[in-house]
Order: sequence, then structure tokens, then C-alpha cells
Amino acid sequence: MSTILVVEDEAVLRDELSDVLTEQGNRVLTAADGEAGLEQIKNNALQLVISDLRLPKMDGMELLRRSREIDPSVPFVMMTAFGSVENAIEAMRNGAADYFMKPLAFDELLSKVKRILESAELRVENKMLRRDLDRKLGSLEMVGASPLLEEIRKLIQKVAPTRSPVLISGESGTGKELIARAIHALGSAKQEPFVPVNCAAIPEQLLESELFGHQKGSFTGAVQETEGLFRSARRGTLFLDEIGELPLALQAKLLRVLEDKKIQPVGSSKAVPFEARIVAATNRNLRDEVGHKTFREDLYFRLAVLELHAPSLRERREDIPSLCGHFIRRFNRELNRNFQGLDELAMQRLVGAQWKGNIRELQNVIERAMIVGTEPLLQSEDLIPVGHIGASAVVDTKDLKEAVTVFEREHIRRIIAGHNGDKRAAAKDLGISLSSLYRHLDLKSP
Repeated sequence: MSTILVVEDEAVLRDELSDVLTEQGNRVLTAADGEAGLEQIKNNALQLVISDLRLPKMDGMELLRRSREIDPSVPFVMMTAFGSVENAIEAMRNGAADYFMKPLAFDELLSKVKRILESAELRVENKMLRRDLDRKLGSLEMVGASPLLEEIRKLIQKVAPTRSPVLISGESGTGKELIARAIHALGSAKQEPFVPVNCAAIPEQLLESELFGHQKGSFTGAVQETEGLFRSARRGTLFLDEIGELPLALQAKLLRVLEDKKIQPVGSSKAVPFEARIVAATNRNLRDEVGHKTFREDLYFRLAVLELHAPSLRERREDIPSLCGHFIRRFNRELNRNFQGLDELAMQRLVGAQWKGNIRELQNVIERAMIVGTEPLLQSEDLIPVGHIGASAVVDTKDLKEAVTVFEREHIRRIIAGHNGDKRAAAKDLGISLSSLYRHLDLKSP
């Protein structure tokens, strides 16, 4: 139930508004002048303020300004007489969410109120999700100081202020969604919703209506109209995860949507505009998918206006100690433990592991070790059974940086030997670029 404040000096209209909004399941407070309205704003948790422009004691424009000083997140709607459009525009410039022209059309009013309340609710939910994410994960993928991570940070800073589509590639567990969230949080519409959708998790027959919305009765089970995720993101970010899983038929529709900036709900003949920024992610190589005719080339180029690659943990092993410390602090709180860190052998094994599941896998290994381990330090045996963390990963040195360097060089040399000296094939097998391979071996590129 939403709490709405109506500030109107005409008693008849004030009572009518109160009755109509109450019938829709809202709790309605009223005030007959600006000063009384301001007191209501100060003393109540509101989801919406509807105010007349011309009021005794304090006009609506001043009430709007004072309201935003108290809580700028509460939407404010201005009512003004017909013919005073310039006043309505000024109110919008000063932060009003919308305006109504008198005499009021109550159907239009209820429709706008519903939209504003839904948008405000999404923003609140999004804010809570961000706080929950920060509490649970902290700045997961941003922990560390490796050159590759610094490069990602710089790219995020560059692409965030734009509204162009972004494609984030990378293996599972590398933090593609958190990169998308960082882009959103640093953008100009950071107060708008961040709406994630996993394209692989929604049944194909429902995906179109989930994305674009549908009309009531457009298919079996469509008992009411829905606006779809494209419009629910408002001016925020729609994050299309696992974009490579989209069926070809829907890829064609998505391409048209991105080109026209309009969507057509299922069962409707009318296209409607949307404003959300599109950020997509994939753990597939979409260039290969284009070559295999399983992903549309034109859609790929439309999505990859700006392209970022989330590096694997194998490419940034020097960040493993920092990530381990991050997870230990987190799970100390959640598991009520008091671990101080890992012993040398345990750390060496973690640095030398393959990490096919990347940071998500490392997180799970640390959590399990802290459940079965004995304080104050996690021991090597606490990491068992983890099949890919073997004794062969241990390097005979106590210096962690040296251990990382020695392991990487030896591992790369073994892979190169397995490819009969073909460094390009070895780099592909390792999941790194050829230049990265040469850099790890301290060799000059050919």
C-alpha cells in the first residue's frame, strides 16, 4: 500500500482525489495549504505527493523545492490550470515527476499515478538490491591491483557516461554482471533501475513477452497487461545476460528494437518507445557464433558498439591473495569465524590452481575451507577435496609474487610443449592473448 499526500485548497477536489486514490488501495493524506503540506512531508514516509500549483501560505513550486530538500526520492506531481503549460514545464525542470492539467481527467490521473508509483517502487527495490549486493559481495571483481583489472576500471570509467550499447564477454564466474552494475552506477541515470535478465533462464516461448510485454488476453495465461522489462528499466540499464542463448527468431526482433528504439508488445499492433540503455553479456565467442550462423552478425555489431572483456582469474593470479583476504573477511562475518588468513602452502596451491570457474569458484573454495577448517589459519588440507588444486601446483619458494611468476612460466611452457612449440595455439588454449603469453615469459613479441 502506497501513502500519497494530496495538497489542494479546493475542498471538493481534495476530497474527490482522496476518494479516488483510496479506492485504488492507497493510504491518502491531505492538506489544504502549502505549509500544512510541508508538515505532512516532514512527518510521514510518502511514496507520492500530488500538489496544486496555486496554494495559500506557500505555493506549489516552493513546496516542491522544500520537498526535494527533505527527500528527493519521493515523486512530486504538480496540478496546474489549463493554459499554464509553462508552469508545468518549470515544475518538471525543478524535479517534478509529472504534471496534471485542470480540470482533471481521473482515468488519466490514475494511469499516471500507477506508472509513477511502479517506477518509484522499482527504484527502491533496485537500491535495496544494490545495498544487498554490496553487503554480500562487496566490490567482488574490483578487488585487486593487476594490470588487467586496472585496464577494466579505466574502460568502465570511459563507457559509463555514454548511452551506447555495451557487450561484456568473458568466462563464467568472471563478474560480468558486476561490471555491468558498475557501468550503471557510474552513468548519468544511476538513480534509474538496473534490470537484469538471464536470457538462458527464461523459456523461449515466454522470453518475448518478458522482454517486450504483452496485451491482456494475447495468449493463454495473459490475464493482465504487462509492460515488459525494456520499459520497466525506464531510463536505466537493461542487462541482457547470456545474450548468446537467444534463438535466431528473437535475435531478429531484438535487432529491430535496438534500431528503432521501439518495442511491440505481444498481441499489440502499436509500437511504443523505450529509453533504457542496453548492456549485454556472454560467455561465448560471438564472433565464432557469427561464423557458425548461430548468432546474427548485424545484431553482434549493434550490441558491441563498446566491448569489454572480463579477464579470467588465470590471467590475474596476482589478485588471488587480495581476493582470498576479501572472502575471508566476508565469511568471518557470515559464518561467525575468526580466520586470519591462509598458511603459505595453502596460498601457493590457490595461486597455482586452474580456476575454470574463476572468482565464483575461488569464493566457494574459501567458504568451504572456512567451514571445515580450524582457526586461526586455513591449511592446505582444508582445501581438499578440490580436484584441480594438486600438489603439482606448489612452487618451492616462500615469496608469493615469485611463486606466481614461477608457476605461470612453467605452466605456459608445459602448454607450449604440448602444442609442439606453437605459441599461438598455446595462448588460445590458455585463454590469453599471444602478447600476454610473451609478457608472462618475458619474451619479445615476434
